[in-house]
Amino acid sequence: MPSPESQQLRAIFFAMKNQPPPPLDVQRRNLDEMAERISGGAVQLPTGMQVETVSSAGIVADWLIPTEAAPDRAMLYLHGGAYTLGSRRSHRSIVANLAQASGMRALLPEYRLAPEHPYPAAVEDATAVYRWMLAQGLPPSGIVVAGDSAGGGLTLALLLTLRDAGYPMPAAAVLLSPWTDLAGTGKSVVDRADLDPWLSGAGLAAAGQVYAGSHDVREPHISPVYADLHGLPPLLIHVGSDEVLYDDAARVAEKVRATGGAVDFVEWDGMWHVFQSLGDFLPEAREAIAQIGIFARVQTGLPPSA
Repeated sequence: MPSPESQQLRAIFFAMKNQPPPPLDVQRRNLDEMAERISGGAVQLPTGMQVETVSSAGIVADWLIPTEAAPDRAMLYLHGGAYTLGSRRSHRSIVANLAQASGMRALLPEYRLAPEHPYPAAVEDATAVYRWMLAQGLPPSGIVVAGDSAGGGLTLALLLTLRDAGYPMPAAAVLLSPWTDLAGTGKSVVDRADLDPWLSGAGLAAAGQVYAGSHDVREPHISPVYADLHGLPPLLIHVGSDEVLYDDAARVAEKVRATGGAVDFVEWDGMWHVFQSLGDFLPEAREAIAQIGIFARVQTGLPPSA
């Protein structure tokens, strides 16, 4: 049963969904400020969390470093935002919470966004940052790649790029409500449209075209649901039952399993798109973050709990 907190937030999001979208620069600013608007003040990071801004392969990024983080373990987090929105500011809270739960540093880069930088800019940046992490001495067996929404699709595109180029793969990957079909062919885009308090099929289709630019939205590195998904590291996929992107997650899980790959698929009843970002407010989000932390620890050989 969804918590009372989630029901209250659902009403807020439905009201926002029914408003006409503002210009892109305003959308970007609003996403950056959303956590502050919901909480009524500045986002509070976990006690002792340090933030270090670095240039990773020329791409600005934040290290979120919890107290007593394992020095040879790290998470690379690729933020969501339909490839047109999102930043270190908009996703700092969720990444800090994941770093805390996982007991490892988390790197949050600001990859290039469309329409200024359409595909393949985001994939190129994600690949460059991952290779930079390896160059810093991090073993691939100690790295977990994670991402939400577009960042979940980008995580898969990164894994495909690494696999096909012969680069060492990370230990595991975490996909939160991944956007994997920019053509919008999943049944849930229609069947769950009235349940989703956050996204609409029409809005996603428009953003997908902006990101794809002159490319076909069904190209595998744009829409990984159309890719050959063999040879990937273990995956943890979270999706809400009320998402229009439910099938984007479910079909990827099915395809990975068909290749013999390892995937944990977790459906959260009554939840919406990337509810984990509200870990400071929702009990469901806190539970999900704890689950992700255990997965990351197990896959990288850390003790399951701190």
